[in-house]
Amino acid sequence: MYCKHLQSISILFEGRLLQGSAKAALRQPRPTVRYGQITRRPAANEAGERKTGHISIGHNEGILFFNSLLPFNLQWAYRALWSLQRRSPILRYEAKMEDVGAVSPAKVVESATKDGSLGQIEVVEILPRLKEGGAFVKFRHDANVDNQTVSEAVRSQLKQNPIRPWWNPLSHVSVRLVIGKPWIEDLFRFPSQRLMVEFLPAYPGIEAAELSQEQLYSLFRPYGRLSEVVKQPSDSKVSPRYAYLDYSRPRKAVMAKNCLHGYQVPHDQGGGSHGTVLRITYAKKERFGFIKDWILNHPRIFFPLLAALIAGISIVIFDPLRTLSIRAHISRAFHIEDNTVFRWFRRQSEDLINRVKQLSGRDASEGGMRVLWDDRKNEIDQIRAWLMESTDTFIVVQGPRGSGKRELVVDHALAHKQEAHRLLVFDCKPVQEARGDANTIAAAANQVGYRPVFSWINNISGLLDLAAQGVTGMKAGFSETLETQLVKIYTNTAAALKQIALEDRRKDDKDANLGDDEYLEQHPERRPVVVIDNFLHKNSEPGAQMVYDKLAEWAAQLTTSNIAHVVFLTNDISFTKSLSKALPDRVFRQITLADCSPEVAKRYVINHLDFDAEPSKTKKDDDGNEEEVPELTPSQKRQDLSELDMVIGQLGGRLTDLEFLARRIKAGETPTKAVKEIIDQSSSEILKMFLMSGAEDRKWSSQQAWTLIRKLAEKEMIPYNEAVMATPFSSESDKALAALEQAELISVQSVNGRPYSVKPGKPVYQPAFKQLVEDRVLAAKMDLALLGDAIKGENQTIEKCEQELHLLGELPKQPGELAGRVEYLLAKVRKSHVAIDGFERETTNLKKILTTEY
Repeated sequence: MYCKHLQSISILFEGRLLQGSAKAALRQPRPTVRYGQITRRPAANEAGERKTGHISIGHNEGILFFNSLLPFNLQWAYRALWSLQRRSPILRYEAKMEDVGAVSPAKVVESATKDGSLGQIEVVEILPRLKEGGAFVKFRHDANVDNQTVSEAVRSQLKQNPIRPWWNPLSHVSVRLVIGKPWIEDLFRFPSQRLMVEFLPAYPGIEAAELSQEQLYSLFRPYGRLSEVVKQPSDSKVSPRYAYLDYSRPRKAVMAKNCLHGYQVPHDQGGGSHGTVLRITYAKKERFGFIKDWILNHPRIFFPLLAALIAGISIVIFDPLRTLSIRAHISRAFHIEDNTVFRWFRRQSEDLINRVKQLSGRDASEGGMRVLWDDRKNEIDQIRAWLMESTDTFIVVQGPRGSGKRELVVDHALAHKQEAHRLLVFDCKPVQEARGDANTIAAAANQVGYRPVFSWINNISGLLDLAAQGVTGMKAGFSETLETQLVKIYTNTAAALKQIALEDRRKDDKDANLGDDEYLEQHPERRPVVVIDNFLHKNSEPGAQMVYDKLAEWAAQLTTSNIAHVVFLTNDISFTKSLSKALPDRVFRQITLADCSPEVAKRYVINHLDFDAEPSKTKKDDDGNEEEVPELTPSQKRQDLSELDMVIGQLGGRLTDLEFLARRIKAGETPTKAVKEIIDQSSSEILKMFLMSGAEDRKWSSQQAWTLIRKLAEKEMIPYNEAVMATPFSSESDKALAALEQAELISVQSVNGRPYSVKPGKPVYQPAFKQLVEDRVLAAKMDLALLGDAIKGENQTIEKCEQELHLLGELPKQPGELAGRVEYLLAKVRKSHVAIDGFERETTNLKKILTTEY
């Protein structure tokens, strides 16, 4: 289909598409066509006669070249025809060229010679030049007429009756006599306005003369206006010698090339004693070459200018789009849930949707959460009250993982902001867990709706910067660091938040005379709220501190500029260290969420069971009146819920554990069995994550974790210093305890910024610790590892004391002052030896347990 479309270009000459294939047409015999007294034998070969690339000229024969017969700007079509090898042999039948194309060359020759003054003129053949938009016309004349006379007659005819193509009325068909020996090729070469003229000798073994600029001008100027004549440099060793001629228009270059190629310049025109043959080819003119030269010669200026240009384009074009995208993300402009039609359908099928939610269990925890929100109503009211104040400070909600921080803040305390589309939730977890700068940038942009984001360009820019540094010795500034990219995202987000805060402002307001900053300070209820969730998530990993520092600085800018309120949700109790850098002179408003009390935990589980209970049924009594018959709730039907009072204390008040317990009870398990299963699962997690041999990059040892487990199994809380001074902990005990706290095995309580106690990371870990310690085989294995470390430490102490005693014994005279030191060392050796004896006895007992029990 595409080939047929390309083939249809030939209609400019033929008037209609050729019937049948091109090969079938070539096999047809060539008819003789007469125009009055003019007879011609048509040919449709673009490679010359018999594909030789030349046109043979006999006695009384000449060649004319007609220009502007085809549209010259359809080179893309000619290239496609060339690549597909489907070029149709057009100009096949001259009788079909009367009403199509620009003009029929044979008709022009007939009109110019119809008066008979030139005798009989016969058109022998026509060779088309598709890519040059013209055709060669070979003609035969009488002996008393020369070629130049015929050419002038045809030119005079076209001058008196100019033919202007319909596709370009400003141009006209022109004709010139071919005085050279044209090379008719069908190579993949296309015309240009620059010609390369090479000077060749007329005979082998002689030297060709190089024509001067004046001689070249006199030869080529008749075919069109020249813009430049460039001679070959005198010191160039390239042979044969050549020159470049630039025409003002490509069609003029086409005419000159086809008429003068192979022309032998005589002596009187500068061709030397034996003459010089001109070989003319199209040369591609280098455009914008001065730009390339300027780039290569001035890289220290170009690369910084290019970087500044890219930055300017980004600011002018992309930054407004990104700000608009962030604003649409916050206002949920493209969310289908907020669409009017979607909301109408949702209202119509609200009962069905609620029923589907209940069956799927997606909202099954809402009933239990109501108890929790009733218990935490004071915290919800406190957060709402803080949002009505104009103080520029942070609100921090801190609590362990699974305590319901996000649900408390987003779904309840900020429900009115969410409905008004003035709430932005930034989750730090996907940003921190992203690997690589590009993924981190994309994750941060996704949290705020920053689009378009070209995070992958940063990698390419780094390579360009490296290349520029290799060329110029200095970086060009293409690549931007992760810190710079994050600042850009936060800056655009701040601009979008300010637009949202001011979007309801009107000119007729009573405080319309106030500036934007003053208006926002006077109306804190207009400011949107930014919730930063999972703040300081995996804070110990490399590079995390920079991300959180920039986030805290951005939050400080939002609050101090009265653009938005900022609420931090974090599990880390050391959040003050990061936030104090951003707002060193502010006191944070803090709410700490603890685990639920046993009473609230029990109500949570019961309400969770009764959430999707069937409503009360109605029935008619003997008098025909309807009365409601209350149905027993699932919790009332269960006879084993009395066990909750005994086991709820073991489980604690962590929301995730309570929900897990409620689902197990709802599945048919008894509370005692469900709690036991949860404790067993917690024990397995602790054993796998903290006691088994794990990754080599862990910042704690199994012996350190086991020491804390054994101590916390006896008491729910131990002093912090007691844990630090335990045997397995060394001088870097603080780092090991911090790593165990980050892994949520323990929870470190602080007062006035100083750690003072250590508790289990989750309430359910307390019975799990007891279960692990009561496992004799596991306890024997872990205690054996502890005793091994203890024996190793005592042996090192003895070795150090022996080395010092040996050093003192080598002295030639024993001073009396060293007697106390020797006694001290000997006592220390004795003490360590006694300890090792005790450890060895314990080791023997533990090995006996390991060999007899399993």
